[in-house]
Order: sequence, then C-alpha cells, then structure tokens
Amino acid sequence: MIGLAIAVVVVLYGVIIYNGLVKARQTKEEAWSGIDVQLKRRADLIPNLIETVKGYAAHEKGTLESVVELRNKAQSVPPGDVAGRAQAEGLLSQALGKLFALAEAYPDLKANQNFAELQKSLETIEGEIQMSRRYYNGAARDLNVRVESFPSNLIANVFKFDKASFFEITNEADRAVPSVKF
Repeated sequence: MIGLAIAVVVVLYGVIIYNGLVKARQTKEEAWSGIDVQLKRRADLIPNLIETVKGYAAHEKGTLESVVELRNKAQSVPPGDVAGRAQAEGLLSQALGKLFALAEAYPDLKANQNFAELQKSLETIEGEIQMSRRYYNGAARDLNVRVESFPSNLIANVFKFDKASFFEITNEADRAVPSVKF
C-alpha cells in the first residue's frame, strides 16, 4: 500500500512537471508570436516608407534597394530560426537607420507629413518590438531553466523538450555605447 502511494505521488509529480514544461513552451511560443507580429507590422510599413522617400531621393537608389532586399531576407527566414531572424532584423534596422539619415539631407522629405507619420509609426513599432523581445527572452529563460533544472530535466529529456534560443543582437556594433559629443 505504501509503495502504491509513493508510486502515485511520483507519477503525479511527473505530471505536474510535464505540465509546467508544456506551459513554459507555450508561453515561449506565444512570446515569439508577439515578436513576429511586430516584425510583420514593420515589414508592412517599409514599402510605404520606401515609396515616400523615392520621390525625394531618387538618386539614393542603392540605399532604398538595400532596405527592400534586407526586408525580403528577414521575411524569408524560416519560422523557428530565432537566431537567423534576429540577425536579419538587426541588419534591416541598420539599413532603416541609414534611410532615416537620408531624410536629414532632404529638408523637403523631412517636412513631408506622410514621411513624418511613417517615421513615427516605425518608431512606435520599434519600441513594441523591444518590449516583445524582452517578453520572449524572459519566456525562453523560464523554459530553459525548467529544461536544465533537476528533476524537471529528467522529464524534459524523456519528452524531448529543447532549450529555446534567445532573440539577441548579433552585431557587435549595435552593442557599442554611442558616442555623444557637444
């Protein structure tokens, strides 16, 4: 009888651990979905931004084409490739920075209401991407702790729960502290 009670407790504990792992995995997937939605919103905004800039900076064709190419590359990264998507999105962010730097050279473009609205929308989306990224990385951390901690690692190994990749900046230049001069 005592042996049966111990076995039932062990099985119930295993079920609780398994359910916790499932919940952590689902939270990570939901968090990734949040990043994906924000990245899609940004990608959808880019063609409008490019068309607005084209009218003012036609001879900046290389910069415009680079943004479009990097947008397409970012969209073509396979759904589960977090590191690949992070790298592609980092490159796209750099290209968008160059595009906005062009606006400084074109006062008419900078003053254009449509451009200003697109730029403001993009800034809002960038902030939401950062919040989504932090949420995803927290969910990935929680899943990874469960996958690696004893005794949940025993259940995780049996049921093939894998560690999650973090959505990180891969370009060291993006990590550098900006230089501010007065």
